[in-house]
Amino acid sequence: MDLLNDGYRTIRVGSSEDICTIQLHRPDAGNAINDLLIQEVAAALRACEASAKVVVLEGLPDVFCSGADFGELRTRFERGDPAAAAGQDPGPLYDLWHRLATGPFVSVAHVRGRVNAGGVGFVAACDIVLSEEKAAFSLSELLFGLMPACVMPFLVRRIGFAKANCLTLTTQPIQARQALDWGLVDAIEDNSENLLRKQLLRLRRLGKDGVVRYKRYATELDPGLAQARPKALAANLEVFSDPDNLARIARYVTTGKLPWEAD
Repeated sequence: MDLLNDGYRTIRVGSSEDICTIQLHRPDAGNAINDLLIQEVAAALRACEASAKVVVLEGLPDVFCSGADFGELRTRFERGDPAAAAGQDPGPLYDLWHRLATGPFVSVAHVRGRVNAGGVGFVAACDIVLSEEKAAFSLSELLFGLMPACVMPFLVRRIGFAKANCLTLTTQPIQARQALDWGLVDAIEDNSENLLRKQLLRLRRLGKDGVVRYKRYATELDPGLAQARPKALAANLEVFSDPDNLARIARYVTTGKLPWEAD
């Protein structure tokens, strides 16, 4: 398993014995999600899942993931790309999160800095979420007429509908301690690297066969993510193909002004 020499452009991948670490690495784009990042994270998961007991997903010190790449959406919209009008296929991202949730490994999100929109999807999909005290989590989609359609099944599974609904409607960030109280985060510490190290020491004691059997059983007990997929994809396509929403995004990227702010 040679993960370090695969020429990834949006992630950094490393492996140590039976632990695979995938770092989202788009510092110039706020670790935003684009097609290439989805493809590369999926490829890294496929490469490591056969032998890895644990997959650690992390971002940068100041931002875990800021959600969809608005810059790329603006470019496609302004050049009249038919794909923008039709909406990007959300299937690969949903399937990536589903693999994090159900794959034959323990998925651990190590969160530092800001987490927004689709970044919350990455977090909610993981089995265990470890966070630094300074981290903040938000769903900003409704500000632009969008909705966290694909995030919601994973978030509801983790924190329940009422809290996921509140986070969606308020669009306000919550701090790590509140995220801990709500169940989005499992443990927090000032030094999250130390928290991760302690958790990995324990997880190393698990057997791969036991992890595989348990994850398969847990998935059979809770088939909700697979059942929610068609509705989530349809809702995502609806809002991301709306020309008014795309115009709001393009204006925000160009001017920095939110939809209710005057020109």
